[in-house]
This record gives sequence, structure tokens and C-alpha cells, in this order.
Amino acid sequence: MNFESSHSDYWLPPFHKHHTSKMKSKVRILIFLLVVIGIGFWRGDISPYFPPWDERPCACDRCLFENDMLIMQRFSKFAEPFLSVNYNLSEDNFNWWKRLQAEKGDFSTYRNKVDRMFQMFPASAYVEASSPERRRTCAVVGNSGNLKKSHYGPLIDFQDVVIRMNRGRTKGYEADVGTKTTHHVMYPESAVDLDNTTRLVLFPFKILDLDWITKALSTGFSGSSYAPIKSNINANKDLVMVLNPAFMRYVHDVWLQKKGSYPSTGFMTLVLALHICDEIHVFGFGADSDGNWSHYWEKLMNNKLKTGSHPGDEEYKIILELAKHQILKFYTG
Repeated sequence: MNFESSHSDYWLPPFHKHHTSKMKSKVRILIFLLVVIGIGFWRGDISPYFPPWDERPCACDRCLFENDMLIMQRFSKFAEPFLSVNYNLSEDNFNWWKRLQAEKGDFSTYRNKVDRMFQMFPASAYVEASSPERRRTCAVVGNSGNLKKSHYGPLIDFQDVVIRMNRGRTKGYEADVGTKTTHHVMYPESAVDLDNTTRLVLFPFKILDLDWITKALSTGFSGSSYAPIKSNINANKDLVMVLNPAFMRYVHDVWLQKKGSYPSTGFMTLVLALHICDEIHVFGFGADSDGNWSHYWEKLMNNKLKTGSHPGDEEYKIILELAKHQILKFYTG
């Protein structure tokens, strides 16, 4: 019998069978040990980036800040995106912030206004903590004209958190922009009335803005600015949240690499959403087909309108980059 031509153990003599069986067992054990050792080294290499499932901060398949080189290069999460009664803004950050709109008040004036503000509003902004049991989905709804005829309304309303901004409206545009609002970003010159369940998120660009939010929800504001300001607004004062001026600087310096004078409200809102949500859906951002930054509820009168002091092109490029890396989902209309 030609043993060399056969590949079956059945044809081997007993001695060869026994010897071969022992060899195979040793090989299997050796392979098993190598695999175990290899897994140990592999887990040691990746464990700082991929913690055990029960230790992950959110329920999503791929947490936003988990081992993504883009995020790691761009930033680590900003510790306190909102002002609180215990937060002390540094004088250096104050001086950067006061230059945004040629603020005349000094650091002492700022601190007094903040102290007075927190006599009326909650001592700290409410932000729901991440949980392995729940994935918080978020819709950031900009005001771009590219929302027209988009029919994104139901998809926007499906998200847990829906953030709108400035004069963004829903009445008459429900099919394209939805009806739900959980957070509304504004500053005095863009203020609108809110219902009793929506969180007012103030983006303060100057000390006047801190004075305005305190008085507009109480005795009435009588000051003036570069544009008309509502003296009173309807909103739930127990749901007010005030963005940290240091967060504005962080977005400008780290995300935008100091391009432009300061970030747009929309882009800061998007970065803020990355801090408070697990899954981000972005709507209504970007210029129209002519490169103009029009609003979906109005007819553009100035066809040469651009982004002003905001680095709109750079912001849009970053949004596309985030979408490419699946950090967020971007809907272009």
C-alpha cells in the first residue's frame, strides 16, 4: 500500500496513527496558546479605546468619541459647555470674548451680571447624562434655504432632541422642518417666543446679552443694540441654559483653527450637539446653489449675500468631513 499517496489517517498503521494523533494534539494546543496570548496582547493594545460594552458611556453601536482619529485630533470634550453658578470664566477668556462685538464692560461688570442672572435661572444647565441603556438621538436644524421641499419634517420630529436656532420657525413649513422643538438657540437680536416646554439656549456674545435675558423674562429690557431687540419674551425661565463664552473660544481656536472672526451660531450649535447627544442628524446647513446663505422662510433679496465674519466655507467643509467619518449624518436637502 502506498502510504505516501494517501491523506487519510484511516490508511495509516496503528503506530503512525498514534504518533500523528499526538502530534496533532500538540499542534492544536500550541495554536490555542498562541491565540490566547495573541488575544491578550491585542486586547491590551485596544482596551483604552474600546472599553467593555457595559462600561461604554452610551448605547449606540459606535459612540461619538470612541477611537475616531478625526475627533481625537480635533478635540477632547469640553468640560463645561454651559455657564453655571459655580463656573469661573478666566479673565483671558473674557478678554477674547469681549472683543467679538467691542464690549465696553469690564470683567467685574461681567461677573456681576452673571451673579444676578443665576438668581433667576437654574444654578446649572440640565444635560441628560449618557447611559448604556439609551441612545440619545439629536436633530440640529439650521435655517438654510436648502430645506425647501426637502420633506424632512417627520425624520426631524423622530429624534429625541430637536435643536432649532434664531428665527427658525415651523408653522407653515411642517413638512420640511417638522414641528418638535426641545431646545431653541438664540441671542437678543434673534429672539423669538417659546412654549413652556422648550429650553431656551442663550448664546451670549456680549454683557448686554446677559442683562437682556434676565430682564426680558422679568421686568422688561429697555436697552438697545445694533438691531432691534424684543423687550419681553415668552419662555420658561426654569429651562434657560447659557452657553459658556469659553466654549465659543474653544470652537473658534480648536475646531476652526482661528479662521474668521468667530464661529457662526449654527456651527457652535452643531459642536454643542456633539457634547450632549449620542447620534447627530444635521439639517438645513450650507449655502444655496448660488452660494448664498438664504433662509427657508424668506425670499432672498440680496443675491450677493455671503457669510460675513463667519468662516462659512470652512465650517461647511468640517461638517462634510464629520459626515464622511460617520460622526454625524448630514442631510443636504
